[in-house]
Amino acid sequence: VQLQASGGGLVQAGGSLRLSCAASGRTFSMYAVAWFRQVPGKEREFVSAISTTGGSTYYTDSVKGRFTISREFAKNSENVNLQMNNLKPTDTAVYYCAATTWAINSIAVKSSETYDYWGQGTLVTVSS
Repeated sequence: VQLQASGGGLVQAGGSLRLSCAASGRTFSMYAVAWFRQVPGKEREFVSAISTTGGSTYYTDSVKGRFTISREFAKNSENVNLQMNNLKPTDTAVYYCAATTWAINSIAVKSSETYDYWGQGTLVTVSS
């Protein structure tokens, strides 16, 4: 499967952005999907994940209550979206979506090694 992340941009602190991860090549609902982010010079950090059915969602503590991950099933597309509200300058990073066919749990979701497929990243910049 090929992943395409989009929706990044420049926003002021307190603002909102919606990231979208689209898949091509395979049925996206077969994959658990996660969002990671990375700041230059730092390791890639887990942000959020959603199970294949959407029944389970996971968040890192710093985004709980502000970010919401969801699956969107349209007629000809399937996306995983990350709605980001009340953004902070510390949310500034390149955001990557990732997917795996493995079953995920609260521990495995946080490891980048769990995921087999990665999108190209989209830059989110939050100004103070």
